[in-house]
Amino acid sequence: MATPDSSLPLSTKKENITPISSKIAELNESRSELLGRIQSLKLDLQSWRSKLDTQVKVYRDELSELKKTLNVEVEQLRTEFQDLRTTLHQQQEDVTASLRNLGLQDASGDVKQAQSQETKIEEIDKEEQQVLPEEDNNSSKVAEN
Repeated sequence: MATPDSSLPLSTKKENITPISSKIAELNESRSELLGRIQSLKLDLQSWRSKLDTQVKVYRDELSELKKTLNVEVEQLRTEFQDLRTTLHQQQEDVTASLRNLGLQDASGDVKQAQSQETKIEEIDKEEQQVLPEEDNNSSKVAEN
């Protein structure tokens, strides 16, 4: 039995070779286009990553600055609360001393007033202690991120 190629005339073999070589050329061209697209996509991805990294750095810097500002403001509030507490204690002592100097005999009224002021001061202290640790926790969470 003869092979199929040997039974075909030479002109038929040349016709079959021509379409194959044109198909190979098309495939090579298509391959080149795909490689070009892949390279373009890689460059786009690198550019996107770079922009993203830059934006993340900017946001981290902004958060860091906000945290510093917040910590300064919290410290100022603590100082102001301490000053206010000291002033209230001093005023309480001054009022008590003035009443004693005036010779008022209503000591029970003085005691009640002093206790009332102490209670108010303690409530302020408790509120401050509840609010400020929450702010410290929030700022530490920001620092972790």
